[in-house]
Amino acid sequence: MAFEKLSHSIHELNSNIQAYMHSNAEYYKLKAFKQGMKGATSLVRFLILGFLLSTAGILLSFALAIVISEAIGVPSAGYFIVGGFYLLVFILIFIFGKEPIEKLLLRKFSNVVFNENDD
Repeated sequence: MAFEKLSHSIHELNSNIQAYMHSNAEYYKLKAFKQGMKGATSLVRFLILGFLLSTAGILLSFALAIVISEAIGVPSAGYFIVGGFYLLVFILIFIFGKEPIEKLLLRKFSNVVFNENDD
């Protein structure tokens, strides 16, 4: 009788351990999926906003180049001035911008992925 109770308890313990491991694995799968989706949606949002901002920047650059060209009186001067400004900004970002941009992106995406307060 005691042997049967012990055998039944061991069998029940084994079932409980297996159920715990299964639910634990499912929890971590769900958590990984949630974090992955938060990162993916944040990336897609970032790309869409970047595309729209780039489009607006291009159109405003053309408008500014036309205004400068009309003000100076030389048709291509405005385009060269705006192009030179963007070349200068590119060189400055290339030289000085790597570390600040990496910090900004790491901070933004780590807040999105690892923030557990918005369940």
